[in-house]
Amino acid sequence: MKFNLFIMKYIAILFLSATWLFSCTNKQSSNSTDNNSENNDWKLVWSDEFDNEGLPDTTKWNYDTRGNEYGWGNNEKQWYPIADPENAYIRDGILTITAIKEPTFGKDYSSARLTTKGKGDWKYCKVEVRAKVPLGRGTWPAIWMLPTENTYGGWPKSGEIDIMEHVGFNPDTVFSTVHTGAFNHTIGTQVGKKIGLPTATTEFHIYTTEWNENEIRSYVDGEHYFTFTNNGEGFEAWPFDRPFHLILNLAIGGGLGGKKGIDDSKFPHEFQIDYVRVYQK
Repeated sequence: MKFNLFIMKYIAILFLSATWLFSCTNKQSSNSTDNNSENNDWKLVWSDEFDNEGLPDTTKWNYDTRGNEYGWGNNEKQWYPIADPENAYIRDGILTITAIKEPTFGKDYSSARLTTKGKGDWKYCKVEVRAKVPLGRGTWPAIWMLPTENTYGGWPKSGEIDIMEHVGFNPDTVFSTVHTGAFNHTIGTQVGKKIGLPTATTEFHIYTTEWNENEIRSYVDGEHYFTFTNNGEGFEAWPFDRPFHLILNLAIGGGLGGKKGIDDSKFPHEFQIDYVRVYQK
């Protein structure tokens, strides 16, 4: 009898423990559903999955070459050609932007800079890009946004949103930054934040920025690490109330990328992009 009583008590304890665990699991599931409901407010409005092999889709992308002769204002060392498959090509669902060490119109390197200007311009959105950056001192890949019209004046007055930047001399870190008339690197007031990412050059990661009328938030693989808030002090501080377009590029050298020189032994370099998705509410 004592043995049977012990078995009954043991079964009761197991039942109560299972009930408690089920309750906790349901609560966690409910919370997860609530969070997903918030995320589901975003609706996909533009994307490129890079499913078609060949050059980038010209209904979605432009080749930006305007600053080739002047170093793009950053003393960069590359030349950006137009529609050269050696520098920008889609294969197996991946867009690869390749930087090559080769004499090109007086520059020592060639690469590619793609924009959606006039083909993808958004005011307030969520941008999500899955990408892998190259490894090598002197590289400077970026996923970023500029205003489609310089409503408040030339750079930086009309704003810049850097979704993700990476520099080869600091391979295990990425960062997100904004630039405005009041907050920019030329006067030492830029606002941004970096996050450690040891596998940035070996694995694909999802880089995301959410932008609304109140703030800009940046994430890596869903981890929120940077917020820039509208302080209500006008366009000098917050010019982000106009349409912006997206830019993908791989620069070589420059004021930031070339800060510790360029390792020529590592070329060519590949900046790989799996997809680009833009959402709005």
